[in-house]
Parts: sequence; structure tokens; C-alpha cells
Amino acid sequence: MMTAAGSAKPIHYPPLLHSPLMKKIALEDILGFAAYEKVREEFRREIIEKKKLRRVAVGRNISLVFENRDTVIFQIQEMLRAEKITDLDKIREEIAVYNELIPNPGELSATLFIEIEDQTHLRNELLKFLGIDEALNFKVGEQRIPGRFEEGRSKEDKISAVQYVRFSFNAESRQAFIAGVPAEIIIDHANYRASEVLSAAVQGSLAQDLAE
Repeated sequence: MMTAAGSAKPIHYPPLLHSPLMKKIALEDILGFAAYEKVREEFRREIIEKKKLRRVAVGRNISLVFENRDTVIFQIQEMLRAEKITDLDKIREEIAVYNELIPNPGELSATLFIEIEDQTHLRNELLKFLGIDEALNFKVGEQRIPGRFEEGRSKEDKISAVQYVRFSFNAESRQAFIAGVPAEIIIDHANYRASEVLSAAVQGSLAQDLAE
């Protein structure tokens, strides 16, 4: 793998199953600008393909993208590129922030998007989703795993269209999910009720995050 110093080697990020505890990202995992530009298009295509198996739409207005090491590294690289950040201390700070998206052992971690088509009344439409942090569950067989949202992204008169949520599995639900017991995401909110059963392909992809 190329480091921030750069080299001529092709990029290679370790397969997920080689890092069962979803190891946190370190400075040496991040490429310098010149090195990243050489591999950006290929890496971007790979991430787009992976996200097809990590994105779940729940109804018309909500979707979740489940994060792993690859998706987070991509976000860091793109952010550094867009902001032209080269200072190593600042890069370390950004890595620390983005590392919060990586799931801990026994967890799935997702970025939740509230998608409003009509932007003319965006604030009022978003406010209808207040309380979503108490209405989201992951269901595996007959077991429910409540979503645990990052604090500070919802207030009495304001809610962000981007939320971060974790699902903490116990040993039983984790093994059931990995074994392929049917799973779905359920939202039971006064203003938004929807559910989506995970396809076998999506469940297989996410099961890697929970594998030991």
C-alpha cells in the first residue's frame, strides 16, 4: 500500500475479513495527493460498486449507507483532496473524526440520509422527522436491535438531513444475521412508517462487518 509519502506501487486496501475488528484508520493508510490522483478513478469505481451492496432505501425519503474501512478511507481521501489539506496534524485530526464512523466489534454503523425532493420547504419537511432516533430498528428474525444515533444532530427545532447511527448486536442476533436469518430495517415514526427487507447480497456484504 502507498503511504502519505507516496510510491509507485498500486493501491491495495486489505479485504474486510483480514481485519475482523474493523481496525481504525491510521495516517499510513492515507495516500498523498499525487499518489491518490493516480488511483482515484479506479478506487472511486470500486467504492461505488461496494456501496451498491451497502445501501438500503427504507421508503421514499430515507436511505442508509453502511460504513466500513474502505468507505471511510474514501471519504477521508476525498475530503483531503477537496479541502487541499496537507498538514499532517490536521490530517490526523480528520482521521480521528472519521474513525468514529467505523463500527466497533459486534456493530453495524451507517450514515442515514433524509432525502427531501422539494427543497422549497426543506426545513419544515425535515422537522417532520424529529424523533427518528427513537423509531429506527434493525430486525433479525424476531429480534430487534434499536438504532443508536450520534448525539447533537437533532434538537427541538432543528434536525440534520444526515445522521449517524449504530446497531449493536448481541451474540445471538449477530450469529443469526451471519447465518442468513432474514433481516429488515424498520422505521415506525408518527410521520414516516416504512420497512425494507435486506436482499441476500446486501446481508452477505454486511455480515462481513460482524464476522470474527
